Amino acid sequence: MEDLLCYVAVEFPDDPNVVGWCYWYICDDYNVKVGDKVIAPLGRHNNVQTGVVRHMSLCDEEHTPYPLHLTKRIRRVIKGE
Repeated sequence: MEDLLCYVAVEFPDDPNVVGWCYWYICDDYNVKVGDKVIAPLGRHNNVQTGVVRHMSLCDEEHTPYPLHLTKRIRRVIKGE
């Protein structure tokens, strides 16, 4: 599994500017699940916000859902409540 990257699509339902949109991130916690809350940087200024994982995908560097060199990382996973 160390050859695969964990990509998660995150929605930020509390931010009226981006509600309904999902953004791809790399997550170092391979135990992340759909529905978990995460802390992640958002936007040009990387403002840290709480979002919800809507999709999770394991992929190699050649088949990422978003360009690897542009992908930000999840700061922290907060397990589903």
